[in-house]
Order: sequence, then structure tokens, then C-alpha cells
Amino acid sequence: MTTLASAFTVRTAHTADLAPAEVRAIRALLDEAFDGDFSEEDFEHGLGGIHALVHDAAGRLAAHGSVIMRRVRHRERWLRVGYVEAVGVRPDARRGGLGGRVMAELERIVDRAYDAGMLSAGDEGAALYTARGWEVWPGRVCALGLDGVVHLPDEEGSTFVRTALAGSLDPAFELVFDWRDGDVL
Repeated sequence: MTTLASAFTVRTAHTADLAPAEVRAIRALLDEAFDGDFSEEDFEHGLGGIHALVHDAAGRLAAHGSVIMRRVRHRERWLRVGYVEAVGVRPDARRGGLGGRVMAELERIVDRAYDAGMLSAGDEGAALYTARGWEVWPGRVCALGLDGVVHLPDEEGSTFVRTALAGSLDPAFELVFDWRDGDVL
């Protein structure tokens, strides 16, 4: 009998250590996981950091997520934030705990290497993150654009922070994310 633990392996690697075929496999998995609604900019946002890759017993990529560094101003301090990106599970491998295995690796990295952990999630992904102790940020969400701070009201209610860090962040003060092309969060 094969157990879930032995049927799947988890590996972490920096983007620089991924072979081109692995990057293509990640892209294909995300396209499949998001029903073709994962833009090139969304994909680019998930590169340049540490990836958690879950492979099945046949060696096929079954789940993925990455954590990249972002700068976020809170109060009068710029935080080094481990921002979780590109979390997806192959449709035929869903509901088996693989998203949790990806997140466990990413959370380990966030907790050891960053001032805070943050992510943005839609309704489908929110259940995974809240079950793992992430909390919806109750304050304002903004970004630093070319003309100064831009309020992002559409991102409020879908921006999450790690529970362990929630007490050190004051929702009376906004989060101001660094700007990037595509979806800012």
C-alpha cells in the first residue's frame, strides 16, 4: 500500500536552480490549475525566489508555490516580506493535502527569512490559507506608484498576513506594497 507521504516528494529550489524544463512544467501546471487564467505577468511574479515543488511517484509535477521578496511599508518602516505566489495543484491531485505541503515549506522559509509573510488570495484559495493560520489584513492596502501612494481598495479583504505577525502589524496603518507590472498584489 502506498501512503500519501511516500507517493509524493517535496523539493525546494531557487528559480536559478530550476532547469528550463522545470520552469516550463511549473507554467503548464499553473495554466492547468487556474483553467488558463494565469497570465504571463502572474507567472513572472512567482519567479526569482524559492519554489516548493511537489512531484508524484511518476515524477510529474503535482503542486507548486513560491515565495519571493517584496518591500512593504508599514508605519515608518519598510519590511522585507516573504510574498507567497503561484500556488497551484494539478486538478487530478486536489483535496489530498498537497496545497498544505506546499504551504508548509513556504511558511518555513517565510518564518526564517523575512519580517512578515503576506499573500493575496481569491475565494477558492482563501480556505487553505485561513485553515493554516493566515489572517485577512483588516486595514488599508496601497502601493507605491510613480505618482506616490495609490490606494488599492479591490485588494482589501483578499490580502493575508501570517497570524504570528498579525500582532506586530497595526491595521490603523496602511500596508504600502512596492509597485510591479500586472496585478500589483
